[in-house]
Amino acid sequence: MLSTDGQNAGLYLGPEQQVTLTWQGLSWARQFKDSDHQGSEPKTAADILQPGDLIRIHREIPQEGEPYWRLAQIPKAEGALVSVDPDNGAILALVGGYDFYLSKFNRITQARRQPGSGFKAFIYSAALEAGYTPASLINDAPVVFDDPALEASWRPENYSGKFFGPTRLRYALTKSRNLVSIRLLRAMGIKSTLEYVTRFGFDKGKLPRDLSLALGSGAIAPLQMAEGYSVLANGGYHIEPFFIVRIEDDHRETIFLANPAQICEDPPPSAAPKEPTETTEVTAEPTVDAEIRCAERVITPQNHYLMNSMMRDVVQRGTARKARALGRKDIAGKTGTTNDQRDAWFNGFNRNLVAIAWVGFDNFQPLGRGEVGGRAALPAWIHFMRTGLEGTEEAPLEMPEGMVTMRIDEKTGKPVHAGHKGAIFEVFREKYAPEIPTQVNGTAGLPETENLDAPAPEEDPF
Repeated sequence: MLSTDGQNAGLYLGPEQQVTLTWQGLSWARQFKDSDHQGSEPKTAADILQPGDLIRIHREIPQEGEPYWRLAQIPKAEGALVSVDPDNGAILALVGGYDFYLSKFNRITQARRQPGSGFKAFIYSAALEAGYTPASLINDAPVVFDDPALEASWRPENYSGKFFGPTRLRYALTKSRNLVSIRLLRAMGIKSTLEYVTRFGFDKGKLPRDLSLALGSGAIAPLQMAEGYSVLANGGYHIEPFFIVRIEDDHRETIFLANPAQICEDPPPSAAPKEPTETTEVTAEPTVDAEIRCAERVITPQNHYLMNSMMRDVVQRGTARKARALGRKDIAGKTGTTNDQRDAWFNGFNRNLVAIAWVGFDNFQPLGRGEVGGRAALPAWIHFMRTGLEGTEEAPLEMPEGMVTMRIDEKTGKPVHAGHKGAIFEVFREKYAPEIPTQVNGTAGLPETENLDAPAPEEDPF
């Protein structure tokens, strides 16, 4: 660094190479005090740099505006991202850490980290299969568990430290309410829930057998999360991620060709049995006559629709609202944050692309106050998806058969008439839809279905 002038700094890059580091690239810097505290905001470049300092800079190219230089540093925290094609498991992108030459540890495949609230998606899917609905009320209130599987009494809390009373499942997932997830798991039973989550590719023997499972206390690799979220993206089919499509020898002859299970809406008679994805060796070029391996459906179309609907609300109205910057309505996902902000996640998808982003320290130290999934991991996910989805059309969420839409009271979840204050629309599986009253406040009973595309009342709290 050569000199400072107000909020600008003059830099020397090499012979006859001098640039100006403007305040746009400097203002982010703060003095580090500890993981929860920073120094005061700088006022001038001299508050950050002194002549003679050897610094790192990065050429920032914004979506709008002119490129500029930005003060940079080698981060101590690590990050990782993996993207998967949900139709067959093909890995489209994988970043295992900040720099391979600084650390060769692949955090996507080798790290085992707690997924936090990102695991709630699978708990909620189990609840919907057990007969709960997005309108089911679960009490978000203080509770103490004396679980013999735990070392001491457990007093779980929401991240905010507040409790909100009876809460609809849809709203609880949107706001990531911890106690609702715990009560759901306790009501369904740990054993049955563990059996259910194996549908998403998880090994129940490696997951905790206590109520902390509801908050994502198991140790899971990010690639496993991509496998699980692919089920929620592709319509309910289990696929296994794979790396290699084919291998050719020095004569360009194919000596290996992957044959992953894939989505078969109408499985052909010759389709192989539904088994975990394997690869098949071949000695010839791939042909259209190769046997098709069909992925197994593991959740119903109705369960898939409801989970997608609720997880889209997480983006549009919940803890992942920053993802609205993508300008799309077909994005769904779930933030994840563990105790003391040791892990930050965002697990998100649309119909054609799944991406998992993680940030944390290799030594499990806290990231710092406020470094939750929606702040620490989501920006990287947005940056990747902006390119990954560029030029693609939005994928509509089509309602399957066996579903009905009704007006309900936003507080009670009960069916109400069209003029009811606080009425919102909700979708139900027919067999779990609430009973329609014959009389509501003197008004005739409700119709069995409503137009889902009709505008919701202004009182809709989402």
